[in-house]
Amino acid sequence: MDFHIPPRIEDYRQRIARFVEQELIPLESDPGSYDPHENIRLDLLDRVRAKAKAEGLWCLQLKPETGGQGIGRMGMAVTYEAMNRSIFGPASFNSAAPDDGNMMVLEAIGTPYQKERWLQPIVRGDVRSAFAMTEPHPGGGSDPSMIQTRADKGADGRYRIHGRKWYITGAGEAAHFILLARTSDDPRYGLTAFLFHRDQPGWRILRRIPIMGPEEHGGHCELEFDGLEVGPEDVLLGEGQGLKVTQMRLGPARLTHCMRWLGLARRCVEIAKEYAAERHGFGVRLSERESVQLMLGRLAMNIEVGRLLVMKAAWELDRGGFARKEVSMAKVQVANVLHEAADTAIQINGARGYSKDTVLEWIYRYARQARLVDGADEVHRMVLNRNLDAEGADFWRWPVAEA
Repeated sequence: MDFHIPPRIEDYRQRIARFVEQELIPLESDPGSYDPHENIRLDLLDRVRAKAKAEGLWCLQLKPETGGQGIGRMGMAVTYEAMNRSIFGPASFNSAAPDDGNMMVLEAIGTPYQKERWLQPIVRGDVRSAFAMTEPHPGGGSDPSMIQTRADKGADGRYRIHGRKWYITGAGEAAHFILLARTSDDPRYGLTAFLFHRDQPGWRILRRIPIMGPEEHGGHCELEFDGLEVGPEDVLLGEGQGLKVTQMRLGPARLTHCMRWLGLARRCVEIAKEYAAERHGFGVRLSERESVQLMLGRLAMNIEVGRLLVMKAAWELDRGGFARKEVSMAKVQVANVLHEAADTAIQINGARGYSKDTVLEWIYRYARQARLVDGADEVHRMVLNRNLDAEGADFWRWPVAEA
């Protein structure tokens, strides 16, 4: 694997870095930049997004014909890390979850009608979207085969959907939804993915679930469906293909989470190093203390391990592979290193890190969800163990180039 990045990607990285430094970092220290849920205020976000569009930094992940720049997964690894040096970065460049994953799956498998109707408004930034899969017990969570929400097909060919979803990220602000529901009891082909608009009748938001926070725009909501009607033209990939849609949607989305989290982890190191270099105690700088050097050295190494795992998974996706075990390894490593980075930086900063004088406490609270979203650590370790059982020593095989 060649770790050189193309000059074009480096140009994007540098331009994003300048944008983040000049346009976004200054906003973080102004309390007026935040909405009541501790994310960037929507009217302010709209202004920042307009600037990102004007500078050609919008939707880099999508194909040119969709409205992006076609930088590939490896290019995304480089640029997403740079974007999330700021807590406001991903939303500013239209690379934030869940829109990011929804756009990529719609681009990959949507019909021409679905791309125009459901994808393009998200690409333009006119609307936001959500992916409605997770359900309250005994419904589906990490195991989509447990999904209980049902879609019954009538004689007119339309589906009537009944059930409940919860912890649906962004639902409070979303206009476009991808919904997973059961259309049969077939273990492999029993799920179907549907597209619907918030203005359609037959569903409602029961509550915005309070969380440790901070929250994505639109929060994490509990939804109820009591007869939502969806026509066959708004079925994604076909009836019974919901599990395949889920796999196509969640695998790359897990990896893009990791790309963004690495940017936050590096920001924590940056804040810790700056403070350690200037703070004196008992006659020496913190940065001169061996204990602090060990903390930062370990953290730097663990972040780099995460970067290598992310880049390997991105490489595998770019060459047409599924990268299932590579994504699982990256997800576990990076989710944990983000938490470690925030915790270490707070420890070095002391009371300053625990206060709102820096973004460290924001990142710390945000980081705890990383080990849960898109599959808990334990789920991914189980996946890796299944691969180990199936592959044996080949689990660690090197791909061999053609002669």
